[in-house]
Amino acid sequence: MTDLVLALDFGGTKIAAALVDSAGSVVRSSRVPTPATDPWDAVASLVTSVVGVEAVAGVGIASAGPVDAVRGTVSPINVPSWHDFPLRASVASLFPDAPVELAGDGVCMALGEHWRGAGQGSTFMVGLVVSTGVGGGLVLGGRPFGGRTGNAGHIGHLVVEPDGEPCTCGGRGCVETVAGGPRMVAWARRAGWQAPDHADAALLAAAALSGEEIPIVAFERAGQAVGMAIAGASALCDLELAVIGGGVAQAGELLFEPVRQALKTHAGLSYLAGLEVRAAELGGEAGLVGAAALVR
Repeated sequence: MTDLVLALDFGGTKIAAALVDSAGSVVRSSRVPTPATDPWDAVASLVTSVVGVEAVAGVGIASAGPVDAVRGTVSPINVPSWHDFPLRASVASLFPDAPVELAGDGVCMALGEHWRGAGQGSTFMVGLVVSTGVGGGLVLGGRPFGGRTGNAGHIGHLVVEPDGEPCTCGGRGCVETVAGGPRMVAWARRAGWQAPDHADAALLAAAALSGEEIPIVAFERAGQAVGMAIAGASALCDLELAVIGGGVAQAGELLFEPVRQALKTHAGLSYLAGLEVRAAELGGEAGLVGAAALVR
């Protein structure tokens, strides 16, 4: 019997698929941009090409959310053509003899890092992806925790500024409105940062590393927001570890130092004394490895 699992990671900007073995290693993978309109044909073509003639023991799906893990549907905020799209059933139609599992991409990132990355050895952790948006997922008692609908751990939508900017989720002042890459750049521009039209979080980080004050403050604000969210989630769920990945997190200490400072201020409960923050280790493979772990 094959030990290979097909992992699918569906997001608003890219779709990735991989074959993952029983050790959590990616054997073969491919990715394509997410089409602007109905992306199902792209998903079907990608997974078929990655699997080839191989038999698979199961299929794990990580998807941008919101997801409904009970019904197997997804409604990604950045893919408006997919509202309550039956992704699990659609993928299952391609692999009728294999079990198919679905979870949010934040849950899968956390589970991947717990299995093969920076979260190894922990039992209660949160994984965060700080990138265009801010996503997250929980591992509690060594197992992924999706909650009632599969969306638990959505740490990017904890409120850190009650009178803050409107968020794409429909709320206001979420972590994502402060720490999402495009939001950081927009804030820096409003604060007076002179930057080219194509400026992104990577350019903002480069400017901060060169000593420009406004970009430095943008990362301080982002790290403070992320740290406050980790403190709140950890107090609520009695966490021991937060693993942070994503494009914005690639700025390293520009983000991590204000995160740690925020934890010193806001994580004061005695049972949080050992709370750790680590950089993610698996990069873009975390969601795929975590999706495979859903089947394992």
